[in-house]
Amino acid sequence: MFTKIRRNIVAGILTFIPIWITVWVISFLVGLLVSLGSPLVRAVVSWLGIHSPTLAEAFSAQWFQGTISIAIVLAGLYVLGEIATAVAGRRLLAAFDYVMARIPVVQSIYGAARQLVTSFQTKPGGSQRVVLIEFPSPEMKTVGLVTRIFNDADSGEEIAAVYVPTTPNPTSGYMELVPTSRLIMLDWTINEAMTFIMSGGAAAPPKLNYSKSARVSGGEDRTKPTAAKPSSL
Repeated sequence: MFTKIRRNIVAGILTFIPIWITVWVISFLVGLLVSLGSPLVRAVVSWLGIHSPTLAEAFSAQWFQGTISIAIVLAGLYVLGEIATAVAGRRLLAAFDYVMARIPVVQSIYGAARQLVTSFQTKPGGSQRVVLIEFPSPEMKTVGLVTRIFNDADSGEEIAAVYVPTTPNPTSGYMELVPTSRLIMLDWTINEAMTFIMSGGAAAPPKLNYSKSARVSGGEDRTKPTAAKPSSL
């Protein structure tokens, strides 16, 4: 009897965890959207309170204000995306980046965040974004995201900056410097990689190029990589 009780409790916990994580993430995102749109909604309600008290009272319900706040923020993000993809919008965004780069302290925070977002919008050096690297030892491999590729000042060898997210929270992780000759390219999208990481490997594409030779940016396959081991930052 006690074995059955323990088994059912463990099964209940394992069933509850993904539900709780999903609810927590959605609640966080909804709360963030509401907090961003609430000031404008409250200002509108206050204005209605002066000119139309009856209409203001109808809009005073918290759930209604929250819904309007979410709709306003989503609409604003959509408009911002349209502007950013237009020619005039790209010029305006470039001008804004120029101004932000001239403000002390702000330039470091905004510049780093901007470069991170930009790095995930294009493939580094023409190579695949999602890779496998030897971590935490040469006998093991883990999934990483290439954020940048640059050259070694001494040898001229291509070096990749690879971000290794942790499970189940991908917002924390490790930054590794890995020669591109040691990378194993995966034909995964970033969404597939993040799902794999957050699920602890339970959700993943059916195939994994674990033993495939690394493919450098020029398209050459190297079956015998000789570069040094990955180094942690």
